[in-house]
Amino acid sequence: MTAPNTTAARKGGRWIEQWDPEDETFWKEKGEKIATRNLWFSILSEHIGFSIWSLWSVMVLFMGPEYGVDPAGKFFLVAMPTLVGGILRVPYTFAVARFGGRNWTIVSAVLLLVPAIAAAMVMKPGTSYTTFMVVAALTGVGGGNFASSMTNINSFYPLRKKGWALGLNAGGGNIGVPVIQLIGLLVIGTAGAAHPRVVLGVYIPLIVVAALLAALFMDNLAPVRNDGGAAREAARDAHTWIMSFLYIGTFGSFIGYSFAFGLVLQNQFGRTPLQAASLTFIGPLLGSLIRPIGGRLADTYGGARITLWNFAAMSAAAVVVVFASAEKSLGVFLVGFIALFVLSGLGNGSTYKMIPGIFQAKAVARGLTGEEAAAYGRRLSGAAMGLIGAVGALGGLGINLAFRESFLNAHTGTPAFVSFLVFYALCSVVTWAVYLRGARPAVRPAAAEAQEPQSARQPAYADV
Repeated sequence: MTAPNTTAARKGGRWIEQWDPEDETFWKEKGEKIATRNLWFSILSEHIGFSIWSLWSVMVLFMGPEYGVDPAGKFFLVAMPTLVGGILRVPYTFAVARFGGRNWTIVSAVLLLVPAIAAAMVMKPGTSYTTFMVVAALTGVGGGNFASSMTNINSFYPLRKKGWALGLNAGGGNIGVPVIQLIGLLVIGTAGAAHPRVVLGVYIPLIVVAALLAALFMDNLAPVRNDGGAAREAARDAHTWIMSFLYIGTFGSFIGYSFAFGLVLQNQFGRTPLQAASLTFIGPLLGSLIRPIGGRLADTYGGARITLWNFAAMSAAAVVVVFASAEKSLGVFLVGFIALFVLSGLGNGSTYKMIPGIFQAKAVARGLTGEEAAAYGRRLSGAAMGLIGAVGALGGLGINLAFRESFLNAHTGTPAFVSFLVFYALCSVVTWAVYLRGARPAVRPAAAEAQEPQSARQPAYADV
């Protein structure tokens, strides 16, 4: 991602023509200040995007019997935004280079008004289930914001700072989930469950503010451009799909559990909407806050090592949740389920740090050095992030569909939790086998690798 955009693509102002964050002098004198400013306003926009994306995890708590939607229907309703959001992450990734990071942040923020206003119009008894599904699907635009925001911030920071910066960006965005759930709790506890539109009355002005601040304070990077060759190369690279699989286990868990937590409490443990709302924000909040720490730990100890231990811990937490679900012990369940949130946030940070590290290591193995290696790493990791983020988000869809089938057929979430346990164990095995076993990847046939020159062979990834 190093060739300049055309002049026609630079309409709108605030374009930076030259950007080299790997140059330490440039970074200290100019780059860090600019990158930090863009990071904070990116976080704000992404934060509100996550809130709108998770809007229906709150709206379903307002939907009493008078709405005529059964528990299985509600799980399907909260699953729809994850499907649309996951799909939109791919075009949103490429929009940054096409329109500029600042420009697309403005557009993507303004688009959030569509699902917010639509929800305010239809949120009342008597609305058809199909209408609810269509409006819930519209909130998927909030999920797309993550991909464009992460791709944009990835371009601003040097490799040595990416884990922390991407962790802050994603963590600050993720906090949008518990914040809207807290607002929902406040509305239910004060105005009552008959007033869901109050939640939208809070967010519609905030969307406008986020768009205005992005316009005033963010920048576009002219050296960043779409690279069809990079996208095709990333799609052909086995590491893109391996990391997508692992990201399902971390981010897919975070967003899936965030959307489903309140419904699980209501249907598994008989909590009222107010009781459920008083608990649902805790897990997403802790998972969001710890994400930057996952990135920092990955910067220090290696993303693969942190990810391996994280999945092992998630497997252990899943065992606790399965036991609590079978025994209908709310206290034990909350301990295990909130631990899953915390660990999913930690793993979000460590897995996303691995992505630029993997492609940087591949550049070195090809014999590239200095800025040439850094440019190759940015080019491939930027393209891969869109695909990985999209697949990871679809993991949230899988979790909600698993809950739907589990409650529909077994009238309990236990079978779903067992399936999650198996998946986390498998993620542990994959992380160890590909990135830590013998400190080398296991994604190419030995015969094919033997025919390549030494400079083209893939490196060890234990420290990515």
